[in-house]
Amino acid sequence: MNDRFIVGLVVANHHGVLNRIAGLYGKRGYNIDSLAVGETEDPRFSRMTIVSTGNRNIRTQVVKQLNKLHDVVRAELLDAPDTISVEHLLIKLKTQETGNAEVVSLINRYGGKILDLGEHFIIADVTGSTQHIHAFITQCIPFGILELCRSGSLALSGGTEKILSAHQKNKFN
Repeated sequence: MNDRFIVGLVVANHHGVLNRIAGLYGKRGYNIDSLAVGETEDPRFSRMTIVSTGNRNIRTQVVKQLNKLHDVVRAELLDAPDTISVEHLLIKLKTQETGNAEVVSLINRYGGKILDLGEHFIIADVTGSTQHIHAFITQCIPFGILELCRSGSLALSGGTEKILSAHQKNKFN
């Protein structure tokens, strides 16, 4: 059975790392559904969150192959029940000639905030689970979506079992 899975990685922060990781996925025919990357507390390292779909064998192989890459400090499968995962959405909606109370109410119901309000548009910011973001986007369609930008999933494992940190002992220390 193919299910969504999340891999968390700490990688060296230098040129070509993202290309090598994406290349590994591409060569093996694995799809990346979502990718988020950013510098950690230590600028020598970046944290990546990759969301893919696959069976148990694919999950295991992805993590094994990632851990073999020179620039990967550590790759871990982040198990769904123990993982906190959110996405970030910026969305530009058409303003309504009859007023914007309905749009503003929707944004507020989803815990969003208005970042910009123009004569013909509203830009909102919403953060939440993938399902939360998808539901919000679906609710926005009748208002008229002018543009949207969605981050990849950001994920951390719950508890202290799988801490992925640039400060843990790794092959670069």
